[in-house]
Amino acid sequence: MKAPRTEQRGDAVAIALLALVLSWLPPETLATRCRLVCRRWRDLLDGPAVWKLQWRREPGMRAALEAAARCPRLRWSRLGVLRPLGRNLVRNPCGREEFRHWALHCEGWKDGWKVEENRSPVEGAEAQTCFVTSYEWCQKEQVIDLLKEGLWPELLDAYQPDIVVSDWWGGRQDCGCRYELFVALLAANKKTKIDVFEAKPDPLPQWNDASYQKVTHTFRRYGPGVRYVLFRQRGKDTQFWAGHYGARVTNSSVVIQFSSESAESLEPGDSLHKHGKKSCEMGQSPLNAFLT
Repeated sequence: MKAPRTEQRGDAVAIALLALVLSWLPPETLATRCRLVCRRWRDLLDGPAVWKLQWRREPGMRAALEAAARCPRLRWSRLGVLRPLGRNLVRNPCGREEFRHWALHCEGWKDGWKVEENRSPVEGAEAQTCFVTSYEWCQKEQVIDLLKEGLWPELLDAYQPDIVVSDWWGGRQDCGCRYELFVALLAANKKTKIDVFEAKPDPLPQWNDASYQKVTHTFRRYGPGVRYVLFRQRGKDTQFWAGHYGARVTNSSVVIQFSSESAESLEPGDSLHKHGKKSCEMGQSPLNAFLT
């Protein structure tokens, strides 16, 4: 026998109130403690209600709400805790932690990289500092593991959110410089390049205005199999002056987001058949494995 309608409405109100109360708790608490209380709490936290209430109060979670509107199957707790959408996945983008998270390479004998204060401000940067190159090519790179950051294979392969990369570069007033950016979307083996973007703008002349210029690119409809992003910059001065007079780079970013031009949702099998590539599952950390 079915429960009376008044009883059903009462249950719905109770669940709605519970979702509202839980939405004020920290995401880690929801995923690792509240979810274990009972089956009803687990089912509630595996669904969208609590997370959507929480995200609507946070401007930084707009990208997650956009994903919720486009993707019927989301790992809600994973998105809520690790927050891979709409944030900068590049670590230490302005040099506030010196060279932490970056792999450096410099050619020949030279002074190498250095971190200095910005000569002109960059709006929205987490710090007003920059990486400065020397008189021979100085290169640094960072490899971003998209699964460790909180994404998962089905989302990347079937829905293919936009991968937006950007960088700011400039020079000194009294010295010209050269700058190059290389970004590659890599497969699980970290070698196969699924898509690539390169920027080689004209060198800045000596006696420039020392302002920063922005380079940006959006990877869209790139196909299945992407698991890493390689972000590589390099620069040098054009006068061959000893010291640090070369290109200055800062506020590097890689952001995953959905837009109206993102690939339409596909069934994973359809996406793989269309592009003729095989998707690869990656091993997950204990926390990521728990956040289903």
